[in-house]
Amino acid sequence: MARLRIRHETIYAYERPVAFAQHRLLLRPRDSHAIRVMDAVLTVSPPGETRWLYDALGNSVCCFTPGGQSRALSITSELVIERYPAQLADPRVEDPQTATPIVYAPQDRTVLAPFIDPATEDADGDLLRWLRGQVGSPHEPALELILRLNQTIHDTFEYQPRDLGAAQEPSHTVRLGAGTCRDFAWLMVEALRRLGYAARFVTGYLYSPAHGEMRGAGATHAWCEAFLPDLGWTEFDPTNALAESGDLIPVAVARTPLEATPISGAIYGDPGATNMAVHVDVRPVDSLQAAA
Repeated sequence: MARLRIRHETIYAYERPVAFAQHRLLLRPRDSHAIRVMDAVLTVSPPGETRWLYDALGNSVCCFTPGGQSRALSITSELVIERYPAQLADPRVEDPQTATPIVYAPQDRTVLAPFIDPATEDADGDLLRWLRGQVGSPHEPALELILRLNQTIHDTFEYQPRDLGAAQEPSHTVRLGAGTCRDFAWLMVEALRRLGYAARFVTGYLYSPAHGEMRGAGATHAWCEAFLPDLGWTEFDPTNALAESGDLIPVAVARTPLEATPISGAIYGDPGATNMAVHVDVRPVDSLQAAA
């Protein structure tokens, strides 16, 4: 078990004062057997009305409407969590349905259906051609195939950090041969769906004691979850070739990256020039106490 302190600060600066519509914040993990939220403080400026709810996928959502007008919007989430990783070591999966192609039990498939159907187009077939090159023996166990795909994306695509913008279409990532964590996660999600797997997009944080060691540290991070018989929802991070790692701290899951945006909302008025700064810091609680 690791006890971690997470600080996620987002600041929007506008050239002219604006008013604010409701914002949707996905900043707090839901308590589970893998994560326990020990403390959570949300600081916002300008202040406004907040309301918490669980969405259809069980994500913890804060609906926040800033009051009045302002030339800046600041949202800071501070968390203390306990992370209980379940290492993917010697899983001893004996279910014969875990061979490729995967077969889900009827009761599971009913629930998983929205995560099996691809959500993107591949008009020129770039994604499909790339995917055909990754498929091995039809007798390869599903877990081995996914681990191999996870490693292949890490090894063969160039990592290019990008603070702003939506996730690229998977076919575009294949053509470009490069992307950031959300592009790689979305590529893996849509690739697995085309192979018949249930997969979903995950957003959260990455713990890296030395930021240079892992791609995506110091910012929000994204990865993929695939559903496997006997194992359930299992985490795969193609950006860093991680699987079921305690360094991954999930906050929200969704069918598409757009639905997993950490902060989304709208403003009223002409803001003029706009700037956004995001900073994420994840560190052990013990290190902060020692420094004090």
